[in-house]
Amino acid sequence: MEPVRYDDRQEIVSLPLQPAAAKKRRNWKKHLYAALLLLPLLLFIIGFFVVPMLYILYLSFIETKGEAGAIYSIGNYVRFFTDPYYLHSLWLTIKVSLYTVIVSLLLGYPVALTMAKCSPRVRGLLTLLVASPLLISIVVRNFGWYLLLLPNGTVHQLLESLGITQSPPKLLFSETGVVIGLSNAYLPFMILSIATSLYNIDPSLEKAAAILGAGPFRSFVSITLPLSLPGIVSGIVLVFSMSMSAYVTPALMGGANVPMLPVVAYDQIINLLRWTYGSAVSYVLLGITLVIVTVFTRMMERGRYREVFR
Repeated sequence: MEPVRYDDRQEIVSLPLQPAAAKKRRNWKKHLYAALLLLPLLLFIIGFFVVPMLYILYLSFIETKGEAGAIYSIGNYVRFFTDPYYLHSLWLTIKVSLYTVIVSLLLGYPVALTMAKCSPRVRGLLTLLVASPLLISIVVRNFGWYLLLLPNGTVHQLLESLGITQSPPKLLFSETGVVIGLSNAYLPFMILSIATSLYNIDPSLEKAAAILGAGPFRSFVSITLPLSLPGIVSGIVLVFSMSMSAYVTPALMGGANVPMLPVVAYDQIINLLRWTYGSAVSYVLLGITLVIVTVFTRMMERGRYREVFR
């Protein structure tokens, strides 16, 4: 009797083939479910962000001239870039934001490095301490700094008792006071951004560098610092963007002596009722911030350490 041979091809041929239309229908259903889940968020963003921003953009191109009514032009933007006062406010905003970034980076990097090197228990405690100021309103924190930086406040009394100065230092209603307030407000964002990158660095890299004869400083410059650049860039972008758009801190700590653009835009819209010009000032601030952030990130991503950002 001849043995029965088993042919695998018969089983393969007998399998039901799924038509392409069924796969497309299944993919279409997946996209539909995803769209339905995102619909509330999309409606919120469109209704409370996109539509108001488009309306402000529309107002920025309206120029009112007495009885002639409203005409559409770029006169508001031309006025901004030809007025020395507003150009000074723009430069002041950029300068204060850069100072805030530098102070936050210098103060935040050692804290983030300590969090990355310590034990998980201590790291959790430090993370709680770093994030705890975010639980307090920025207005309350600014009023606290307001009392500390007064000419007869605690800071002046301490400096005077130590013999460092005899006259009250000009800390309040100055650029220094605004930088102090902004640094205090946005320092946690810098620390947490840098710490996230430091957590991802393999500890064996530093051990290998030590075996090859590299000291702590050389190991930090060659390994730790380059690998933490993504976190540094993220922290710089966050702190700079929020400092450029901050209103409460410059208004309380700087007042009329530090006319940053958010304060100027607020005065134009609320106090002077110049909605169209205030809208133009707001969009100039938005455009300048986007340009600076985009140029900075592109330079870092295409620079010497571009491989780190991949």
